[in-house]
Parts: sequence; structure tokens; C-alpha cells
Amino acid sequence: MMRLTAVFLLLLLGCPANAAELLARVDRTQLSLGETVELTLETQGATFFGKPDMQPLQELFEVSATRQVNQLSSVGGEAVALTRWQVTLQPRQTGYVVVPPLRLGDLQSQPITLQVQEAGTPEAGDRLAPIFIDASLDRDRVYVQAQVILTLRIYHSVSLYDDSTLSPLQISDALVEQLGTWRTYEKDINGIRHGVIEIRYALFPQKSGQLSIPSQLFSATTAVASNGDYLPFGSRFGRSTQVKSPSIPLEVLPKPADYPADVPWLPAASMTLVEAWSPEPDQVRAGDSLTRSLLLKADGLSSTQLPPIIAASVAGLRSYPDQPSLANEATASGLTGSREQREALIATQSGEIQLPAIAITWWNTREDRLEHTELAARTLHVAENPELQQGPAQAPTASAVTVEGPLLWPWQLSSLVLAMTTLLGFALWLYARRQPAVLRTLQAGPTPRSLLDDLKRACQANDSQATRQALDAWARQQPETLADMAARFVPLSDALDGLNGNLYSETGQRWQGEALWQAIRDLPPLPAASQEQDSSALPPLYPR
Repeated sequence: MMRLTAVFLLLLLGCPANAAELLARVDRTQLSLGETVELTLETQGATFFGKPDMQPLQELFEVSATRQVNQLSSVGGEAVALTRWQVTLQPRQTGYVVVPPLRLGDLQSQPITLQVQEAGTPEAGDRLAPIFIDASLDRDRVYVQAQVILTLRIYHSVSLYDDSTLSPLQISDALVEQLGTWRTYEKDINGIRHGVIEIRYALFPQKSGQLSIPSQLFSATTAVASNGDYLPFGSRFGRSTQVKSPSIPLEVLPKPADYPADVPWLPAASMTLVEAWSPEPDQVRAGDSLTRSLLLKADGLSSTQLPPIIAASVAGLRSYPDQPSLANEATASGLTGSREQREALIATQSGEIQLPAIAITWWNTREDRLEHTELAARTLHVAENPELQQGPAQAPTASAVTVEGPLLWPWQLSSLVLAMTTLLGFALWLYARRQPAVLRTLQAGPTPRSLLDDLKRACQANDSQATRQALDAWARQQPETLADMAARFVPLSDALDGLNGNLYSETGQRWQGEALWQAIRDLPPLPAASQEQDSSALPPLYPR
């Protein structure tokens, strides 16, 4: 046991100090005067049993509580020590307040800027209630299908048990997306400390006109003392309480008249369109595969509202698109939707290939005007691929051997041939007697027949990778390139497209090789005028 304890301490203290870093973050950057904010300080790579110097915070904040947590986790098979401090802060003034850098030994955190607003004044009746709800919208007018943020704040000056519930928000003429989880903090109202439970929703009205945000019901059990006595181990006393949030009217505006009718309606706060390549298309050759990723990101729209990114087809470039990836992210400004489209591109010819620009039309809800986000055109410089230009392997031509000397008489030459054949036959007879009755034939290398058999087996097994290798090996034995065969025989071109689509796309669909094998069998021979005379040419292997 002592040995294990010593090893544990060595792991904690043996991490290099120069790899540690003091990170600082807050749970929110916008708050009102009198509310609290949670500051988290975290370091990895070393264990600290003290705490950072909180003295720089005293001038601008009230430090309510500080909690420390030490953990040991495994990252990449290595033990990593983690120390976290959670500090509850309450700003002393409004405006932009900076959380100053804090020091811990040789480490120092980065500053964080908070925006502190004047505290709102609840109604007089609500201030007297131990539990009340404040509901607000970030705007009172919004375009149809645009985002509006609903914020619910539940204030309670009494302790609550953990059985609190809130009725689900359901609006028939709007899409509702909850932004993150519940957030809790504290706030002073007229000198009374209140706990606050905050829930935010992103609403997308689907019909213009007047829309009413319905009220929500909050149910909780409040802690009630029994005759003023503290009973830590006795029965819990509580009182069930229900409060409702106020309903809020919202004016939904129709789509502007000057918005183009032939494009999707996209009301957003901002819109970006970027691309990424893997690998980079700086040195691309004909036949190489490239992966192009297009990412469309919009603040104030969900991913399901984003339209497909349409890229025009380009001559000399084959495209194999993948399934789009949709994602939503909850931020301080609301919902941010993203749509990523990936496609595999294969250049079928060398030279310059022009990729046209891609434009997205949308409506800027911040500036209330029409906008266009464009991805600039790009030119691909495709180089020649020597591997695609190789013809069939040519057998070396044996040079004629000239033998000078006196001519042999016919009877001398025939006698020599007869003696050599007799000796050769006798030697073969002796060798055959020593061999088994059945002898397997061994070949030094692949033959055109064996290559075609390999291609047939790969196609029938529906193995796209093995088929591609067997197809390349078979094509190198032919009098023309694979691209020339596909150009003069359409079924073979279509079958090759299907094979390449399975190899370079990420859809994961199972490829069927029957169409490719049928196209190879039905491939017509070259015309007699263009076919070179070759004495080593083989007859058809699979005659009909």
C-alpha cells in the first residue's frame, strides 16, 4: 500500500511544470449588477495544493466562495494531473469590467472582459413573492422564420428542493430550440439575496402576423422550517408552490418584397461560406483524388434551415458527393447552424480546370438588408500523369545474330539434328521417370490469362479495392490505355464511374462488380486499321 501511494505521488509531482498552463473561463460574459458569475481556473500537467492569488479581484468584485478540485486522468496512455478552482464573483460596478490576470506561482491566466448592465426592477408585487418568473424577448418584432430569443428567469428568495420542474414550451406556429441547459446564479434585489434559474430558448416563427408566447408553469417545493427549530436528521418539511410566467406578444413580419423569389429565404445575423481541401490542390495530377469540404455557417438559423450548397458540374472533373453533415451550436447570441458538404473530385484530364464561384443569398437581420456571401472561383492546375500514359509492356526484340563460317553440308546438318533430338528425348525420358504422375505447372510470372482471371474473381467477389488493382494490372497488358477503352465503349465508362464512386466516396455502400465484368467481356476489339500487328497477341480468352 505504501508503494502504491509513493507511485501516485510521483505521478502527481513528476509532471513537467513548464507544460502547465493556467486557463480561465466564465459561465457567461453578460450579466446585470447584483448578479453573480462563476469563474473557473484550471491547470493541467502539475498538481497545486495552494490557490491562485485572488487579491487582484477585490477591487472590482466581491469574492463569495472558492472551491478546489484535484483530479488525475489519463490522456494518450499518460497520467495527467488536473487542478480546478471555481470562484463565485459579483461585480461592484456596471459597464465593461475586466477579470484581471491571476497568478499561481510562475503561471498567469488571461484577462476576461464582462459586460455588466444596470439591474432591472421587478414589479412591486413580484418583489414580495418568494418565487416569481421574469420572461423577456430580445426583440418585439422579427421576420418570419428568423430567430428570436426567449429568456426565462425564475427568482426565489427561499430554498428549493431538487424536485423543481418547468412545463415544456410548445408553440404551434413556431419551432422551439432550447439553448443549452439551465443556468443558476445569485442576484441581490432590494438587499435580498435571490437565487436565479435561467432558461433560454431560440424561437423561429413559421407564419407572419401576431404570435403569442404562452406562459409556462414552474413547480417546486420550498423548504419550510418547523417552529424555527433546526432538524438536520429529522423529516423534511416543504410546501408545494406553482408560479406562471407571463405570456408575451410578438409581431412576425413577412418576407421583404425586394427579396429574390427564386432563392431560399434565409434570415440570419451573419453568414459565412468557406472551403477546405485534403490534400491541398497545389500539385494535382490527372487521376488523383481530392476531397473538397464546403462549410456554410449561419448565426440565427438552425442547421435544418440551411439549403444545399450547389456547385456547378465542371468538364474534366468527376464529382462524388458525400452525405451532408448538420450541426447546431448554442452561443451567447442564440443558435448557430452549420452545414458541411464533402465531395471527392477526380481530374480526368490535364490542364487548367476552372471551378466557378459559389454564391449564397440571404437577408441580414441586423442591418435589415439583402446580402450575398460568395466563395471565390478557383483554378486547378492539373499536371500530366505518366502512369496513365503507359502503353502495354513491349517485349524486347531479339537482335539478329549473324554467324560467319563455312556452310555445312545437308547430310552433316541432318545427322547433327537427329543426334541432338535423340539425346534430348532420352534425357527427358529419364527425367520423367523420376517425377510423380501429376506435376503442377509453375509459372514465373502472371500471364494475360491469369490477370483476367484475377479480375473476374475480384468482380464476382464485389471487392472494389482488389478489382481496382486487378484492373490496373490487366490494363497494362493491353494495346491501349484504360481511358481509351472507356472513351470508345460507354458501358465500360459507366462501370468505371461506379467503381471510382465507391472507392473515393464515404457513403459506405456495397459495390456490385457484375456490370464491370460484363463490360470487360463485351469490350469490342480495336479496329483492324489501328491495331498493331503483334505476333505475341493472344486469341480471345472468353469467346461467345
